[in-house]
Amino acid sequence: MPSPFPGMDPYLEHPELWPALHHLLISGIFRFLSPQLRPKYLVALEVRMYEASEDDLSIIGIPDVTVMQQQTAIEPIRANVAIAAPPAQPVTVTLPVPLTIREGYLEIRERVTKELITVIEILSPTNKRTGKGRQMYEEKREEILGSRTHLIEIDLLRRGRKMPVIGNDVESDYRVLVCRGNRRPRGDLYAFNVQNPMPAFPLPLRSGDIEPVINLQELFTEIYDVGSYDLKIDYRNWEVIPALSEADTIWADALLRDRQLR
Repeated sequence: MPSPFPGMDPYLEHPELWPALHHLLISGIFRFLSPQLRPKYLVALEVRMYEASEDDLSIIGIPDVTVMQQQTAIEPIRANVAIAAPPAQPVTVTLPVPLTIREGYLEIRERVTKELITVIEILSPTNKRTGKGRQMYEEKREEILGSRTHLIEIDLLRRGRKMPVIGNDVESDYRVLVCRGNRRPRGDLYAFNVQNPMPAFPLPLRSGDIEPVINLQELFTEIYDVGSYDLKIDYRNWEVIPALSEADTIWADALLRDRQLR
């Protein structure tokens, strides 16, 4: 069963659902491209790993904790008799324990020369907020943009800071950036909103090679069905996280009622 939304389903931006969707989208693009690009190119699913806490810390911090001792009545001290002090009563505290973050992305290389031709990234929440995840991604992004490697950057998250694009004042919920290494600093930006279908875009390769077209909407529809998200999402009672604008909330409510999901 397809998603009731014409494009990106905003309910899938929920923190409990997004990680699996991110993995399935990366895997879906891999399965779509690999048979079309062989034998000249190889597609590899790579994983970027780093540690971060809920506060984007990479080490365990020790918060300031005030331990209150429980006042206990003490019998009068007798001469030459040692009296043990009552033990302090502990309070429960929470430590920022590091979490191992794993972010999948795709690399396309020429089979013979092993040269990196194209990188495909799907942004995660940690890429879009201040912290180690964004810092690592920005460093990698700058490295790619300073080379001849093509970059495809897919952003299906409304929350967080967009990746910088010079001279673009278009506001949109989502975006796909296709940046060819031989056209720097120019790139093609596909901007779309929650009410729009997802775009289809070409995969940049070597000049003269046939470039497959990645139809993001078709891939998403297949993943939504295979993942049984129609059974996982309660459209009647769940709230969208992050919240939609007032206009989009009214539109989404009418859409879901029309499909008898409310």
